[in-house]
Amino acid sequence: MDRSKLYRRFRTLLIANRGEIACRVICSARALGLRTVAVYSEADRDAMHVAMADEAVLLGPARARDSYLNVERVIEAARQTGAEAIHPGYGFLSENAEFAQACLNAGLVFVGPTAEMMTAMGSKSGSKALMEKAGVPLVPGYHGEAQDEATLATAAEKIGFPVLVKASAGGGGRGMRVVSSAGELAAAIVSAKREAKAAFGDDRMLIEKFVQNPRHIEVQIIGDSHGNLLSLWERECTLQRRHQKVIEEAPSPTLDAKQRETVCAAARKAAAAVNYVGAGTIEFVSDGKEVFFIEMNTRLQVEHPVTELITGVDLVEWQLRVAFGEKLPLAQNEIKLSGHAIEARVYAENPQKNFMPSVGRIRTWRTPEAVDGLRIDAGYRSGDAVSPYYDAMLAKVIAWAPTRQAAIERLNRGLEETDVRGIVTNIPFLSALVTHPQVRANTIDTGFIERELKKLTESSGTAGDLELCAAVAAIVNDEQNVARKEAHSPWQTFGWMPVGQRKRVFSFRQGQSTEQRVTLHYGNGPSKLTIGKHEFVFATSPAEEGSFDLTIEGMKSRVTAVIEGHELYLRTRNGRFDLHWVDPFGGETEELVGEDKIVAPLPGTVVALLAEEGATLEKGAAILTLEVMKMEQTLRAPFAGVLKKIRCKVGDIVGEGVELAEIEPAAVS
Repeated sequence: MDRSKLYRRFRTLLIANRGEIACRVICSARALGLRTVAVYSEADRDAMHVAMADEAVLLGPARARDSYLNVERVIEAARQTGAEAIHPGYGFLSENAEFAQACLNAGLVFVGPTAEMMTAMGSKSGSKALMEKAGVPLVPGYHGEAQDEATLATAAEKIGFPVLVKASAGGGGRGMRVVSSAGELAAAIVSAKREAKAAFGDDRMLIEKFVQNPRHIEVQIIGDSHGNLLSLWERECTLQRRHQKVIEEAPSPTLDAKQRETVCAAARKAAAAVNYVGAGTIEFVSDGKEVFFIEMNTRLQVEHPVTELITGVDLVEWQLRVAFGEKLPLAQNEIKLSGHAIEARVYAENPQKNFMPSVGRIRTWRTPEAVDGLRIDAGYRSGDAVSPYYDAMLAKVIAWAPTRQAAIERLNRGLEETDVRGIVTNIPFLSALVTHPQVRANTIDTGFIERELKKLTESSGTAGDLELCAAVAAIVNDEQNVARKEAHSPWQTFGWMPVGQRKRVFSFRQGQSTEQRVTLHYGNGPSKLTIGKHEFVFATSPAEEGSFDLTIEGMKSRVTAVIEGHELYLRTRNGRFDLHWVDPFGGETEELVGEDKIVAPLPGTVVALLAEEGATLEKGAAILTLEVMKMEQTLRAPFAGVLKKIRCKVGDIVGEGVELAEIEPAAVS
């Protein structure tokens, strides 16, 4: 084939993606002088990537299959805007061989490998057969075409439990289940197939031996159309939850220099088997002694920034230069490794509620300045809506330092200084994770998070004197700011009185805890706060936006505060705290939802009914499964009883709070 049709210089690039990766690609494309085109769904009309691009085209309704996965509409958007090339990002159509071929057929440059390369390496089954022929070590498993239940069951028995049931197409932990015994296999296959079909449009499965206490190692590779193929060192992605990476670092702290060269050489050998062109990742699993090939991702990875920080290479820029038909800028011996980088994925999810996705509008978005080895790759801003239709990742916080320990410290500082409100995020969980002693010591495996989940998801401690003082100061500062906007009057300035003092009582509640009272004494003289039997002299002074300095008894502390009605968010040296300011005029009521009702916790699609009306259920029994943000959430019985009514069917799209089922409590004997 004439490679000039595949790779050639272009001036306008369409990014067939959304969120953080679309914003990331736009930045590198602009640096190369390219005009950029964004695409968006109806749910993303006001999204950050739409605002950043030179032009933007509406693809269709919110659901991905009607917009971001609509190949014909994406190609048409390129035609409409005069785009000559398409960058797929990651996820969506990035590993879809039919899409790559459709771009070629339309005369567009696809920034990535060819359809043939994708087909060869994108299928987990096909790539394993290819790697076996090339002599790359594999995890024992079944990678055949036959997909009937008997064949898969026989293969699992032959391999020996525990096994990993895994979607042949796609990645990100979707369509993947660990099966410990033969009795669990059938249900795991059905669930994995359903999830894989929804996420990738392909429900073929493979079965592998589940490696005990595994480490996840991957190698970044990139090739050009002139036969040059490079590896850019390796990353370690062992810290995972539900097979979804949470923390990634480079280089791997597990490998020594000899092991590093061995695994990088194996990765180059794997990519060379298909004469690979473009950026990609060869993934391996290690049992501590050997390293086995598990799959290749024929695209850019979410965690590519850690490789960029240790090599000084802009991988998106290199992707674009390869697509221009240029040679790679460096040779293998010129790829230098410098320092250590570590990345954390910030998600809209609630770790204390089994990582339930969180949707809503972001009211506050503050991140630290990207200096001194800190980098923030984000796809959201204040005011943006987080919808239930797409992946829940909001941003990535990445840190570089000369050593691993210094990089961890820098990453934790970046996380601690990141405040997102309006939705729930996993930031406190990430901070607890990266500072865990076993993570610091690198004594981990892919099951570490699940084992330590209780400790990692513990709520912040009870608000102490510092936090209660900060809460009062935040409220008073907020009231002062409002007063300043009105006509100036000395009576509107808090604390000013010609003589005497006044007092004001504040009550706060944290979660379901008992109210805590703080009395403010103000007027002529220094302001004081009384908490219980303790009295504090305090003062405040402005700091950076959203923060202030609070001085109590001569000790100054930086406080970050967000007030949303009667809800207060505080970040102090002791951590993050959510307080409720009890209405001083009373009348607060709480609306209790009947416990016999099973309601949708978030908007989603009903994908399975797991119990029938009239069934007797034990506490925790599965009732139905919702697909929310590409992940399945199983709703369970909150107590033992009888399933009185099911108010939905498979395929229903339901809103948050919609009643889905009703349970009648078991009679008490």
